[in-house]
Amino acid sequence: MRHYVRSRGLPGALAALLGTAAAAAWAAWWLVSLPDFDHTARLPVVVLGPLLAAGVIGTSLYTPSDELDRTAVRAWWPRRLAHVLAPTALAVVLLALGVPGHAEEFGAPAAVRNTLGLVGLAAAAATLVGARLSWLPPTFYAGVVYLAAPSGTDGSAAWWAWVTRPGPEGEAWAVAAVAFAAGTALYAWRGSRRTTGEG
Repeated sequence: MRHYVRSRGLPGALAALLGTAAAAAWAAWWLVSLPDFDHTARLPVVVLGPLLAAGVIGTSLYTPSDELDRTAVRAWWPRRLAHVLAPTALAVVLLALGVPGHAEEFGAPAAVRNTLGLVGLAAAAATLVGARLSWLPPTFYAGVVYLAAPSGTDGSAAWWAWVTRPGPEGEAWAVAAVAFAAGTALYAWRGSRRTTGEG
């Protein structure tokens, strides 16, 4: 297990998650301290913090020896599953603690939901395009949605713009949960796609 952790670069990924959470906490605290603070001002924090965390987790999902993985006596899916779940749990806890105040707005629930959904997208991307580029699909999605999502409370937007919705919206949570479950299951089953230059 120790070899698995080191070969995937997990210590560095965990350190990067700590740094990401610290930066998100500082940004959220700074926004709250502004005199004209509005809770919607935390939207960049609950999008960018989880997006950076998903990028860190996704790029750590590379497989240095996919031939050995395929021919191993023991099944690899439990290790792959733990590889996604453990850093995700850490990111969820750290980002939830780092975004203070009013959970019904853009607080801890939105940060947790976005972390889960974006990690699911990154895990699926690692399987389809390789861990090195796994940050691209979540970044593209979050960027497009951030620019195109309506600022009001249009209910239909929760299905496609869940990353920009307030914390307690059930539809947004449902989409994020499906993204996390599907991406995690796909990665646990197939592993990361090996690309040129990895290893």
